[in-house]
Amino acid sequence: MEIPVKDGFYFYVLKCADNTLYGGYTTNLINRVTTHNAGKGAKYTKPERRRPVQLLYFESFESQHDAMHAEYSFKHQTRQKKLKYLKENDVDYS
Repeated sequence: MEIPVKDGFYFYVLKCADNTLYGGYTTNLINRVTTHNAGKGAKYTKPERRRPVQLLYFESFESQHDAMHAEYSFKHQTRQKKLKYLKENDVDYS
């Protein structure tokens, strides 16, 4: 997966080292994943047991609102529905 270098509005999904999923919003994917792996990205990815994280999926949006809405929707799904969403978007979660 090629990560965009340009800034934009992105919803992204990470696979954590403990095999959990994390969804987030950012304007710079490369910096955000680097920050998560440094333990400074979010409370959820701060514990060492969750790192390193791997970028599984991202979508770009026209507005911050739309990207944040995608993040919110993803975070409020069950794990089963999150995995279904990833599968529907051709993401191999193995």
